Amino acid sequence: MRKYLFFISQNYSYAILRPLQQEILRRGDTAAWFLWGNEVNASYLKEDELQLHTVDEVKAFQPDAVFVPGNTVPRFFPGVKVAVFHGFNAGKINRRGQNDHFNIRQCFDLYCTQGPNTTETFEKLAKQHGYFNVVETGWPTLDPLFKSVESENQSLNIKSDKKTVLMCSTFSRNLTCAPHLFEQVKNLSATGRWRWLVQFHPKMPKQIVDQYKSLESEHLTFVETDNVLPLLTQADVMLCDTSSVIQMFLVQNKPVVTFNNIEPQPYMVNFTEPELLEEKLAFALQYPISLQTSVSDYIEQLHPYRDGQSSARVLEAVEQVLQGKLTTEKNKPLNLLRNFKLRKKLKYWKFS
Repeated sequence: MRKYLFFISQNYSYAILRPLQQEILRRGDTAAWFLWGNEVNASYLKEDELQLHTVDEVKAFQPDAVFVPGNTVPRFFPGVKVAVFHGFNAGKINRRGQNDHFNIRQCFDLYCTQGPNTTETFEKLAKQHGYFNVVETGWPTLDPLFKSVESENQSLNIKSDKKTVLMCSTFSRNLTCAPHLFEQVKNLSATGRWRWLVQFHPKMPKQIVDQYKSLESEHLTFVETDNVLPLLTQADVMLCDTSSVIQMFLVQNKPVVTFNNIEPQPYMVNFTEPELLEEKLAFALQYPISLQTSVSDYIEQLHPYRDGQSSARVLEAVEQVLQGKLTTEKNKPLNLLRNFKLRKKLKYWKFS
């Protein structure tokens, strides 16, 4: 029987990893959660989910693998360190001018990639660094998207004769569309032309959240959730900016309208003037052939898996590492500075 650990620091990581947990339990194996930092809430854990509270408990648990939807994980945790990503490559550039999705932080033994357009880059990085493996598995998070997905909030599980617009926005001041489109959303939602669902990144400033909450009506619902998947399935079109949730929506072969996207693509309907919002949404909701062709071509490169079995492929890739069928030329760097910082944050100074 295998034992697996989920190492998380954000509330949205629960929804990211639970499909993987479901497959682990289905196989008769064990999964546990380790929460660290002040941005993840233990109350989101379910009664039957196992939480480890200390590093000593992790050491005693002796996981075979540690799954991480974030950027770092302590080297001193037992097990194969597996990167499963917290989203798709949204093209965000870090302070060094590099694409942050491909930032190698010397933490992982295995990267489980989502599709060809990221696998190729990670495979090149694997050859360059020599101490980690790359396997294209698809993203476990999306497994439920290709099955029946309902929200735990039953008020959202309603059938509507109106088209549904899902508005999502990132929190970054330079990228967010929320403050720029407030008046347009206010006026459009009041007409009742479409049903609106609004969901923001958990780090969105409270002032903006409160603004949009004030718009709640029979036509607009503001949703606070750690699981966006049920919202994706209900919407006919997404309104967004520059966020990896765009790709999560696109894999359903549905259109996305973006405001001031940092790198507009043919599979988006991008606009830069707020007063064009209604026109662009109406256009996208017609599902024009040229747009849908661009979307279909893109998702074949982004995430070609439609079988809901990405979690199984991730576990199979881990098993290949554990059995020594996937090996590396070099040992993983000691990464002393980063692990010192992690020890300090976790207040763990035992060495073995």
